[in-house]
Amino acid sequence: MTSSELKRVVVTGLGALTPIGNTLSEYWQGLISGRNGIAEITLFDASKHDCRIAGEVKGFDPHVYLDRKEAKRMDRFAQFAVSASKQALADAEFVINDLNAEQVGVVIGTGIGGLKVMEEQQEIYLNRGPDRCSPFMVPMMIANMAAGLTAIHVGAKGPNNCTVTACAAGSNAIGDAFRLVQRGYAQAMICGGTEAAVTPLSVAGFAACKALSTRNDDPAKACRPFDIGRNGFVMGEGSGVLILEELEHALSRGAKIYAEIIGYGMTCDAYHITSPVPGGEGAARAMQLALKDAGVTPEQVSYINAHGTSTPANDSTETAAIKTVFGAAAYQVAISSTKSMTGHLLGGSGGIEGVAAAMAVANDQIPPTINLENPDPACDLDYVPNQSRQQPVEVAISNSFGFGGHNVTLVFRKYRP
Repeated sequence: MTSSELKRVVVTGLGALTPIGNTLSEYWQGLISGRNGIAEITLFDASKHDCRIAGEVKGFDPHVYLDRKEAKRMDRFAQFAVSASKQALADAEFVINDLNAEQVGVVIGTGIGGLKVMEEQQEIYLNRGPDRCSPFMVPMMIANMAAGLTAIHVGAKGPNNCTVTACAAGSNAIGDAFRLVQRGYAQAMICGGTEAAVTPLSVAGFAACKALSTRNDDPAKACRPFDIGRNGFVMGEGSGVLILEELEHALSRGAKIYAEIIGYGMTCDAYHITSPVPGGEGAARAMQLALKDAGVTPEQVSYINAHGTSTPANDSTETAAIKTVFGAAAYQVAISSTKSMTGHLLGGSGGIEGVAAAMAVANDQIPPTINLENPDPACDLDYVPNQSRQQPVEVAISNSFGFGGHNVTLVFRKYRP
């Protein structure tokens, strides 16, 4: 398709279930107030674990969105996705019916899927035998069920897919959905990421590869992106969902518009299973491709929602990548890691961070990086430390990088007719 044939794509609805709020409003207020969502793990007994802290979704009641029978047959990651999707559709005032169902699709990413039910069923298998395993184990466990169940529960019959690219999955889902609408394969897409991996095996596994912070005595200060005292990421859980809509369709029904999505870039480091390539070459190329796709220059970017995991390798590497792409403008652009408040939602992170980027554009306000007290000398850019900032946000980008070398950048712009 030529550029003139491509559809403009706008964000018309947002939903969020996060460690700092279970609605869009609560999440956004949590971000701009610098609320900490990290505490001791309550979802299981973590007393024997090296890492005993996480960003849990607090007070989540799936029965607000699902009846008890339906909820019981879903793993927590799918409950989050369906619930956040229903929030986003309600926020967009978008009604799916027989006339438009085939033009509404779903792409929801996850890094791990239904690990909780897998762990529970393994215990049943070992202790009670194979005949006692649940017939719902497989459909509760498999990663695509977040997208599949969302479509079932909202009636979306259009394109449906699940991205599984580790911590880039949520952003890949948004980018892929953007392409589908841009090229006319759907009028609207429900997209984002979800994760519920605060489980005994998951926490043990990430701790074994020395990825997690063990600042168990001070959970509120454990996630500290770009700070010299960072010692690993803190796992989070939840879901962030966006409604992407073809512009003319959105205007025809009088929809409110948070932002326009205008660019998507993805690359691979092809370097290492867990470590980013030194210097951030792959991340830099993802940003460059996204900006080229969007038709904007680095100088036009107001805000970067950084991947910012609070690990020694990521934060300095991402900083180097930003310097490669932005040059002198790297020192003028505002950057923050909202993971400092929510923890790292793995495959769900791109979803809630896409929501944050769209809200920053809509509200001309930039969330802070909390716990940034002693910046790493290798991290010498403007990370909006500890206090949110009110300033014009014309263009925002959101970065997500995942194990396996996956790199994704999304570009959002203030909507102009």
